[in-house]
Amino acid sequence: MDSGTLQAFQRELCCSICRNYLIDPVTIDCGHSFCRPCLCLLWEEGQAPKGCPVCGKIPQRADFDTNIALKKLASLARQSRPHNINSSEKQICVLHEEEKGLFCEAEQRLLCGSCSESPEHEAHGHSPIGWAAEECREKLLKKMDPLWRSTQEMQNNLNQEIISLQDYAAFRKGMIRYQYQKMRQFLLEEEQLHLETLDREAEEIVRQFQDSEVRIIQHIKKTKDIYRELWEMCHMPDVKLLQVRREGLSSRPVKPELTSRPITGVLDMLNKFRVDDPLSKERASHYMNLSEDVRNVIFGDDHDGAPRESQRAQNFAAWGAQAFSSGKHYWEVDVTHSSNWILGVCKDSRTANTNAFEEAFFLFSSKRNNLYSLSNIFAPLTHYVQRPVGRVGVFLDYDNTVVSFYDVSKGSLIYSFFPSSLKPNIVCSHS
Repeated sequence: MDSGTLQAFQRELCCSICRNYLIDPVTIDCGHSFCRPCLCLLWEEGQAPKGCPVCGKIPQRADFDTNIALKKLASLARQSRPHNINSSEKQICVLHEEEKGLFCEAEQRLLCGSCSESPEHEAHGHSPIGWAAEECREKLLKKMDPLWRSTQEMQNNLNQEIISLQDYAAFRKGMIRYQYQKMRQFLLEEEQLHLETLDREAEEIVRQFQDSEVRIIQHIKKTKDIYRELWEMCHMPDVKLLQVRREGLSSRPVKPELTSRPITGVLDMLNKFRVDDPLSKERASHYMNLSEDVRNVIFGDDHDGAPRESQRAQNFAAWGAQAFSSGKHYWEVDVTHSSNWILGVCKDSRTANTNAFEEAFFLFSSKRNNLYSLSNIFAPLTHYVQRPVGRVGVFLDYDNTVVSFYDVSKGSLIYSFFPSSLKPNIVCSHS
């Protein structure tokens, strides 16, 4: 075989990826052959689709059998090449000055022919370097195959885990969306029921007022008649006057009060904006009792622990520990034992050029003759809802200029309006 033909034959036994003789060769659908490790690593590092490195054709499958014929030919080609192409002086036996062409299996070292016949090595197994190298390659390939399969299995498991997680995330997103749709529908129905109840109660109170008005008109007429009779009685003789008894007519009072229905989830929403220290300890009156976490403030009509000279005071006030200039803030005040109180927000007198009570927005509770009323102190508006008997929540949405008051025990709205205020404030009175 001439040199040109030999070189062409050798090129056919070379991998076009690593440019070396084929190791564990595989032939893909298009007919081109490559080292299995070279092709696996190339496809692993590249992007889909996985095509032939020579022609680009995409094979129908990715798992190929070893081409046994090519493997044997490539092995023979490697064994037939000179071993001293890249040799150094270490491949020459110093003792016999011969090329080391044999491999000792026992001592895992290269030997020359004379050394292999010496008493020291004659009992050991020896093989040509090319043959020994091929056996070594086979052992390496046997180690590489399970390693590659393990990496592929781990990659497949990871991909499957990612797909499962994505599927679950999509499924959970659907569940959450469905729950919020149900919640929105529930809140809409609750809102409609709340408004309808309010309309019915308002109509009933108006009807009671109208009935009361008729009775009052009748009562006025009767009162005038009684007035005339009493005037006439004044001129009666003494004995007759003392024997006369008149009973006054009384009208049935109307209590104009609307039911405060709870708003689902409102307290959970408000507590996300809970303020840690709504009122300042330094500015607090002796009548104030602050909890350890400074979130709860309790006022009372009876202050047994207060100094005697302080008990003469009828009113006391507490200001916010901080001023707000943005954001949402929520705090609660316990007014269970307070008869009269004012709760809300106002301008900070330390930074504003106005009086602290200018632009103040307060909710006012007062007790007169054992009757309670709830109103806006600086914008008189009577609230026809039940007076809160426990904790009152105050919510400030500064950016949207909203202040709202809530009955915490019921989770219901008392009043909401639009201020431009900054600081928590409370004024209490006991009588």
